[in-house]
Amino acid sequence: MTISRRELIKAGLAAGAAVSVPTVLRAQTAMSTVRMVMGDVQVFDPMFTTSSYTHNFAMAIYDTLFALDENLVPQPQMVGNWSLSDDKKTYTFELRDGLGWHDGTPVTAADCVASIRRWAEGDPAGQMLVERAADISANGGKSFTITLKEPFDLVVDLLASASGRCLYVMREQDAKRPVTEQVTANIGSGPFKFNAQLTKPGSNVTFDRNEQYVPRAEPASGYAGGKVVKVDRMIWDNISDPQTAVGALQAGEVDLVLEPSGDLFTIIASDPELVLDALTTSGKDYYIRMNCLQKPFDNVKARQALLVLVDQEAFLKLLSPDPKLGDVVTSIFGNTTAYSNVENTGWSKKGGDLEKAKQLFQEAGYGGEKVLILTPTDWSDGFNASQLLANVLQKIGVNAELASMTWSELASRRGKMVPVDEGGWSIFISANDDFSFGSPLTSELFLANGEKAWYGWPKSDEFEALRAKWADVEGMEGRKELAREMQRVWWNSVVGFVFLCQTKAPSARRKWLADLIHTPSIFRPMWNMQKLPA
Repeated sequence: MTISRRELIKAGLAAGAAVSVPTVLRAQTAMSTVRMVMGDVQVFDPMFTTSSYTHNFAMAIYDTLFALDENLVPQPQMVGNWSLSDDKKTYTFELRDGLGWHDGTPVTAADCVASIRRWAEGDPAGQMLVERAADISANGGKSFTITLKEPFDLVVDLLASASGRCLYVMREQDAKRPVTEQVTANIGSGPFKFNAQLTKPGSNVTFDRNEQYVPRAEPASGYAGGKVVKVDRMIWDNISDPQTAVGALQAGEVDLVLEPSGDLFTIIASDPELVLDALTTSGKDYYIRMNCLQKPFDNVKARQALLVLVDQEAFLKLLSPDPKLGDVVTSIFGNTTAYSNVENTGWSKKGGDLEKAKQLFQEAGYGGEKVLILTPTDWSDGFNASQLLANVLQKIGVNAELASMTWSELASRRGKMVPVDEGGWSIFISANDDFSFGSPLTSELFLANGEKAWYGWPKSDEFEALRAKWADVEGMEGRKELAREMQRVWWNSVVGFVFLCQTKAPSARRKWLADLIHTPSIFRPMWNMQKLPA
C-alpha cells in the first residue's frame, strides 16, 4: 500500500509529533512575542486591494475615524467630537488628542480629508458619500467638515463600515496617490508599527507595539474602544502547507493559525493545548466570481448554468466536514443579515442539476472555449473548491482548466479584463463574511456597473437603479421589500456571483493566547490579545 505525504503528515499530527517547520520558527522568542499564520501578505495598501490578508495588515498599523462596536453601532475612534448642523447638511469632526504617525508627526485634518477622497476612489460606500457631498475640507489642524447637498443620515455609518475597503486614515502625502498606485511607506497611526527591517516578503511580516499610541479610554468592543496592545511584537509567518502550519501550532512554534484546513479540525480538537475558536461570528460565504466581459460568462445563461450546477452540500462537506459548522446559502443578502430572504430561489436543488446546467450552457452558445479557473495554492479551501468545481464542469462537457498560483498572484491577475489567451481568466473562488452581504452600499460584490464594478465586472442598469435607492428607503420593512426586489433581479439577469456554501470554520490557537476579539467581519483586530504564561 502506498501512503501519501499528506496521510503521513496527518498521522504524525494525530500522534502528537511536531512536523518539520522552518528553522526560523524554532528560535527562542520572548513571551511577549506572538507568532501567527495569517496568509501571505504581498500587497500592503488596503485601498489597492480587497484581500483580507491586506486588510488584516491595515487593521494593525492604521486607525479609523469611526468603528463598529460589538453591537454594530458606530462609535468615534480617531474622532473626539462631532456635530451636525440644524439643517442636517454639515458634519463637523474634531480629532481626539494624542494622535500621531509612526514617523513622529501629528495626525491632521488634512490627512483625514485626503484619506476620505482616496477611499472614495475605490470603495462603493466612499463613492456614495462623495457623490452626495458638496464639499469635504479641513478647517484647521484637527477639524474637518463634510457638507452635503441634501441631508443624508448614513454618513457616520459609511465612515464606520467594516466591509469592503474600510476607511483607514493615511498620511496626506500617501493618500494623495491615486488608488491605482500602491502606497509604499506603510506608515500609520495605529496600535502596531510595521517593522520593515525584520519583514521578509514571502516569509514573514513583523510588527512592533506602537509605544506612542494613545488608546481610547473605553474598553475594547468589536472594532471600537481602546486598542490596547499587550504584546511587544507580532510576527505573521507564511506557512502555505496546512499540515505544516498545524504541526507548528502543536509544537508551540506559532500561537495561531487563522484558516486551518477543515480536514484537520478533528486533530486540532483532540489536542488539549489547542482551541478551535470561531473568530468570525457571522460565518464565511464561499462564492464563484465569473468574468462577465469574456466568453462564456459574458452571457447570463452561462452564469445561471453555474447557479444550478453547484451542489452546495458537496462543497460544504469538502470545506467544513462537521455539518454543524456550515449551511447552504441562497440569498444574496446571506444567511444571518436582516435582509436575507427567499425571493427567486427556486433554482436551488439538492445535489445540483447537471442536465439543466448543460442546457443553459448550450443556450448561452458555449462553443468549447477554455474556462480558466484561477486556483490559489496557498489557500487550501480555495484550492480544494477549485478542483471540485473543475471536476463538475468537466462532467457536463465544459473545457475547464486550473491555473495554479499563489493568492497574491491571483489577486493581481484577476484585475485583467482581457481574454484567457491574452492572460485573462474565467473564474476564481473567494469568500467573504456573511455580515458583509447585509449592505449593498458597502459590499463591492453588489456593484453591477460594468467595468467600474469589482473584478468580474457584471453590468445591469436595472439592478444599479435599485441599489441606488437603498440609502433613501425609510424603515426596516421598506428595505426588506427592496431587498426582495433586488434579489429577484440579481438571480434573473445579473448573477454576478454564485454561492458555494457557508461555513463557520474556526481558527486554531494555543490555549495561552487569550482575549482575542470576535467580530462578524473577517477583518481581524489584533489589539487586546495577550499571551499567558505557559
